[in-house]
Amino acid sequence: MADSPSHHERPPDGLDDVLELNNELERITEAVENITVELAWMDYDMVALRTSPELLTSMEELTEALHRCRAAVCGDPGPEQEMGL
Repeated sequence: MADSPSHHERPPDGLDDVLELNNELERITEAVENITVELAWMDYDMVALRTSPELLTSMEELTEALHRCRAAVCGDPGPEQEMGL
C-alpha cells in the first residue's frame, strides 16, 4: 500500500489545538518560573534571619518606628484601622 496524502495530513483544527497547547504551556512555565523566584527570595530571607538574629530585632524596631511615625502624622489610629478593617 502506498502512503496516501490524506493519511499524513493533520486536520486544520489540529494545528490550532497545538498552538493553543503551546501557549498554555508557555503561560504555565512562566508562572512556575515566577513561583521559583519568589521561593528563592523567601529562602534567602529565611537564611538571612537565621544567620543574623539581630536583623529580625532591627526589622521589628523599624516596624514599631513606622507605626509611631504614622500615628504622629496621621493621628492615633483606632483598633479597626490597625487591623486593616
